[in-house]
Amino acid sequence: MKKYDIKSTDKETLKKWFYLMTLGRALDEKAPVYLLQSLGWSFHAPYAGHDGIQLAIGQVFKKEEDFLFPYYRDMLTALSAGITAEEIILNGISKATDPGSGGRHMSNHFAKPEWHIENVSSATGTHDLHAVGVARAMVYYGHKGVAITSHGESSTSEGFVYEAINGASTECLPVIFVIQDNGYGISVPKNEQTANRKVADNFSGFKNLKIIHCNGKDVFDSMNAMTAAREHAINTRNPVIVQANCIRIGSHSNSDKHTLYRDENELAYVKAADPLYKFRRMLLRYKRFTEAELLQIEEEAKKEQNAAHRKALAAPDPTADSILKYVLPEPYQPQKYKEGIQNQPGEKQTMVTALNETLKAEFRHNPDTFIWGQDVANKEKGGVFNVTKGMQQEFGETRVFSAPIAEDYIVGTADGMCRFDPKIHVVIEGAEFADYFWPAVEQYVECTHEYWRSNGKFTPNITLRLASGGYIGGGLYHSQNIEGALTTLPGARIVCPSFADDAAGLLRTSMRSKGVTLFLEPKALYNSVDAASVVPDDFEVPFGKARIRREGSDLSIITYGNTTHLCLKAADRLAKENGWNVEVVDIRSLIPLDKETIFASVQKTSKVLVVHEDKVFSGFGAELAATIGTEMFRYLDAPIQRVGSTFTPVGFNPILEHAILPSEDKIFKAAKELLEY
Repeated sequence: MKKYDIKSTDKETLKKWFYLMTLGRALDEKAPVYLLQSLGWSFHAPYAGHDGIQLAIGQVFKKEEDFLFPYYRDMLTALSAGITAEEIILNGISKATDPGSGGRHMSNHFAKPEWHIENVSSATGTHDLHAVGVARAMVYYGHKGVAITSHGESSTSEGFVYEAINGASTECLPVIFVIQDNGYGISVPKNEQTANRKVADNFSGFKNLKIIHCNGKDVFDSMNAMTAAREHAINTRNPVIVQANCIRIGSHSNSDKHTLYRDENELAYVKAADPLYKFRRMLLRYKRFTEAELLQIEEEAKKEQNAAHRKALAAPDPTADSILKYVLPEPYQPQKYKEGIQNQPGEKQTMVTALNETLKAEFRHNPDTFIWGQDVANKEKGGVFNVTKGMQQEFGETRVFSAPIAEDYIVGTADGMCRFDPKIHVVIEGAEFADYFWPAVEQYVECTHEYWRSNGKFTPNITLRLASGGYIGGGLYHSQNIEGALTTLPGARIVCPSFADDAAGLLRTSMRSKGVTLFLEPKALYNSVDAASVVPDDFEVPFGKARIRREGSDLSIITYGNTTHLCLKAADRLAKENGWNVEVVDIRSLIPLDKETIFASVQKTSKVLVVHEDKVFSGFGAELAATIGTEMFRYLDAPIQRVGSTFTPVGFNPILEHAILPSEDKIFKAAKELLEY
C-alpha cells in the first residue's frame, strides 16, 4: 500500500491538495456572506478543522466505482471528490441548476447523483443504511468498489447507525464508515453522547469489522487511513470504521453561537490547530514549496472562487410551477387488463396464494428482483402468514433472505440497494405486522422524499408489504391500521386490496413500476373464503382505478380493505329487508385516488357513506369525505357520514375488538339512517 508523507509525496499531488484545501476554505468562509446579502445559504455548517479527513475521503473516492454519502458538513469532501466550486455555490444558494437537487434540498447538502455522490437527508446518519444497501448490491453483482458514508461522532447515538454497522459486519459488506469526531453534537459535548472517549470503540466487539483511528486534522495521516480502509474493504469485502479526530473551529452552523458553551482557552486552541495553516507551514518547512509558489496557488483558488460566484449568481432559480414535478414517477401501465377487472370462470384462489404465486411469477419475470424482511426465508416457512413460502428454495438465499429485527434497516437498505442500478426492484416486508412499522417510518420518509429531493434523478423502486388491520383477535401491535398517518406523506403510492385478484394485480403492477408502493394486505383476508377469487395468469390492476363491487342508485358506500366485505353484506341486507339499492365502491388505491369513479357514483346516488377499518377521527375517510364534500356538494342530498373504528387502540379481548372495529351491523345502521334522511 502506498504511504503518504511530506517528503515522498510528489509535488503535483501536494499542489492539488493545497489548492483544494485553499479553495474549500475560501468557500467555507464565504458561505455566511451569501446569507448576510440575502442571496441564500441559510444553512451552513463550516467544515474548518476537518480538512485532513475530508480531503482524504474525496481523494480516495473513485468515480464510477464507489458510492459516496457525504453529510452536511462535507463541503471539502465534495470538492475533493470532483464537485466544482460553482456546483458548491449552486447548492448553497439553491439554484435550479444545482446538480444535487435543483434547489429543492437544504443548502450544504452537496451531491452529484450521476457520479454516485449521493443526495442524502438532513437527518444525520440515516444514509449509513443506504450505504449498506448499495454495498449489498455491489457484492451481489460482483462490482469492484466501496460505499463510503460520513458523519460526525454524535450520529453514532442514532439507532440506525448501529443497525447499519451491525448489518454490514453481519453480511460482510464493503462499507467505510467515516466518523468525523470534533467533540460536539451542536452544543452537546461527546461525553454526554457516549462513555467511550473514541466512539468507534463502541463497535470494537463486532466481528468482521476493522477500526482505524487517524488524525483528521492531518492530511497525510488521513490519506493513509482512508487508503488503507478502501484497500481492506476491497480485498476482504468487509466493513471498516475510520475514526478521524478533528476540531470544530467555528460554530456548529450559522444558527449556532459557540461562544455560549466554549471558553476562550478552547477557542484559542482550535484556532491554533487549524489544519490548513499547519499544512501550509509543513510545505514551507520541508521546502516543498516557496512562499511565492503558495501565494500563486492561493491566488488561483481565489480566481476560481470569484468566477464560480459570478456564474452561480447568474444561474436560473427554480420556478414555482415546478413543485409538482417528480413527486411520483410514472407507473407501469397494465397491458392486458387495462381496467383491472376480470370475470373469468375458474378455480378461486385465496389472497395468500395469489400473493405468493404473483411474487414467484414476478421474480421469474425480473431476475433483478429481491425480497427480504423478518422471518421471510426460514426453510419451509415464509413469514408469519406464509406469503413468501417456497421462494428462497426457488430463487436462492441471495435474492430471498431474512433480515434482522430492525425495521429501519429493512427499509433503509432497500433504498440503498436501489441506488446501484435502476433495474433493481426490491420487495420488503417492512415489519411482520403493520403495527410494528413505526421504527421504520424515518426511512419510509426518506424513500418518499428521494424522487422529489433529487429533482427526479433517483427513486427507490420498492414494494413495501405490510400485513394490516384487525378481525384476528390480535390486539395492540397486531390489529392496527396505519394508512391514515402515512397518506399524509407525498411520494409513495398506497394500495389496499379486498380480493385475491386485486391483490395479485396490484402487486404485479407495483413490482413493474418505478418508485415506492406501500402495499397494505388485510391479514384477516389472507385465507378468507369471501376474499377468494379467480386470478388469471399475468393479471394486472392499474393504480388509481377504483372498482364498483355492487351497482346501486340509492346510496354510495366508499370503502376498501376488510370493510369492503362488510359493506357488501350490509348492502345485500338493505336490499333484501328494505328494497334499497346500494352501490359499493372499492377504491383499492388510496394514492393515487380514483376521484372520477367516486364522483360518478356520488352524482348518481346523491348520498355517501364512507367506511373503513381505521379510526373515524383523522382516518383516511376524513380526506374522502372532505374531497367529496368540497367537489361534489351540489349533488348531495344528505350530509356525508362515516363508519370506522372508535378513537381507541384495538383491544385484545373479542368483546373489546367487536366494540371498537366496524361491523356489518354498524354499517347497516348508518346506511339505513342515511337512506331515510
